[in-house]
Amino acid sequence: MVLSGEYNVTLDDTGRIALPRKLRDLLSTGKIMLTKGADSCLWLYTLEQWEAFEKTIYHTTDQFSARGRRQRQHFIGPKQELDIDRQGRILIPPTLRDHAGLCKECVVLGQVDYIEIWDEDRYKEYLKTSEEDFKAGLEEIGAAIKKERESGSYGNNAHPGIAGGDHTLSRSEGQG
Repeated sequence: MVLSGEYNVTLDDTGRIALPRKLRDLLSTGKIMLTKGADSCLWLYTLEQWEAFEKTIYHTTDQFSARGRRQRQHFIGPKQELDIDRQGRILIPPTLRDHAGLCKECVVLGQVDYIEIWDEDRYKEYLKTSEEDFKAGLEEIGAAIKKERESGSYGNNAHPGIAGGDHTLSRSEGQG
């Protein structure tokens, strides 16, 4: 399962968003988990993906170190188990809405094995302020690809590419 695409959705007055159909179809296999993400967004996982993530956090942090406790408190403590309703919506709890600053217009981003949910204005600002970091990351990817090509292994293994393309949907898709 690959979660990809960028979608514009609307947070309704009760704190619900309708997940885009493409993502909803991939997530409809059971419970989903929502927690605070990095960079003032939310992270949404399938139960299976969440269990792997939580296990990683548990095994790589130490409850007796301040940093380890903060990592657990940020990701594991606020986790909420959610259901997708018959209209394809999820109810985002107030504490998580506050963390992400979700107002009305939101962006949902597939990130291969999880989904990010952003307030639209925060996401646009994040993209502007992270441009230099993005460019530096491209340089690292380019160096890794060059190294693979030089070693002769480029193309012999599954190599992740950019998947998804532009999947911007109308704000009303899946809202009813």
